[in-house]
Amino acid sequence: MLETKAQLGEAMETINAIKREIGRVIVGQESSVEQLLWAILAGGHALLEGIPGLGKTMLVRTVADTLDLHFTRIQFTPDLMPSDITGTNLVEFGTQGQTSYRFQQGPIFGNIVLADEINRATPKTQSALLEAMQEKTVTAGGQTYPLPKPFFVLATQNPIEQEGTYPLPEAQLDRFLLKIDVTYPTRDELRLIVQRTTSPSQDTAQRIVSAEQLTELQAFAKEVLVSEDVLDRAVKLLMMTHPEEADAPDIVKQHVRFGSGPRGIQSVIAASKVRALASGRLHVSWQDIRVTAVPALRHRIVLGYEGQAMGIRTDDIVNTILDALEAVR
Repeated sequence: MLETKAQLGEAMETINAIKREIGRVIVGQESSVEQLLWAILAGGHALLEGIPGLGKTMLVRTVADTLDLHFTRIQFTPDLMPSDITGTNLVEFGTQGQTSYRFQQGPIFGNIVLADEINRATPKTQSALLEAMQEKTVTAGGQTYPLPKPFFVLATQNPIEQEGTYPLPEAQLDRFLLKIDVTYPTRDELRLIVQRTTSPSQDTAQRIVSAEQLTELQAFAKEVLVSEDVLDRAVKLLMMTHPEEADAPDIVKQHVRFGSGPRGIQSVIAASKVRALASGRLHVSWQDIRVTAVPALRHRIVLGYEGQAMGIRTDDIVNTILDALEAVR
């Protein structure tokens, strides 16, 4: 429990130390790193979207090293079966010929699970992973096995190769706290990436916190306060993603088919609390809501056919709503 200003400062410095350590290995991507930490410290899962080669796998592995968590990776392919993820019962034969069953854990039994190219697996296999994300247990042969704590799924998907993929349904996308866009590096970052990756020795991230300290930081984040005024505006933000809402901007009424559900506002507030803690504050500001709203809501807004055909981005819709809310204040 955060009882003193010194504890608040210590928590802030620990989060900043994690970011600095990740930055020793990962060039640029400050926004992606920050959002990834929001998701992890809020206890949620994250979906990273970007073209191949931007370092998504390296980023997730580096975060796991920094947090001293057991990292596992699953490469999703069309022939991947649910038991390849969760594990399966193996038959064992004793010396007298008797048989018994032993559960062989799958790669889902990690602290940080990288689900690489999640949209390449069939819906049945995706469903097995997403069930584990929700329940944090795996059931096989009538037995239920708890997953390790803490447990995070960081999934990646490629936005440009759609052939042979199975896009995640909206209900399953909703289980990710944030959807993080991983973007191209700048010219200077690209130079630094080349220098680092082609040199004889390459940096690796060192442990900054233990799993217990991470759990403590997660508990601290939950103690951050949200004023009635900020909460009211955040709720109004979510309501304005609904096309039937009277105050919704015209772009929502014309192009949004379905707005965000309750998990959207829960994600905005949870990520905002972590951002406030990382800034050394014990209260959420409107700026926290403003910054976290886009990654928390962009995958929870469903466009109509016309909006999709016109290439409208859900990021623009969320920003339009935020601008409208600030204009009437």
